[in-house]
Amino acid sequence: MPVPDFLLFASDALLLGLTGAALLLVSIVALLGERRRTRRKQPDAVGCMPWTMLSFLAFFVGVVLIAVAVKGMATP
Repeated sequence: MPVPDFLLFASDALLLGLTGAALLLVSIVALLGERRRTRRKQPDAVGCMPWTMLSFLAFFVGVVLIAVAVKGMATP
């Protein structure tokens, strides 16, 4: 599968920003998983996925990557 030109010739700051945005999307999905887990009908049906920790880590790393990307795009 060929790599699209906008990714092939993208700067490091743009790639970091795209990765940060993808991690924010993962964080939203993990939040939805946590909400679904807390609203389950059978309280004894415990899952093994740590949704809260996944959401926090993905959000934190995503925000840091976006901040670094913005700083990288601002400097010439």
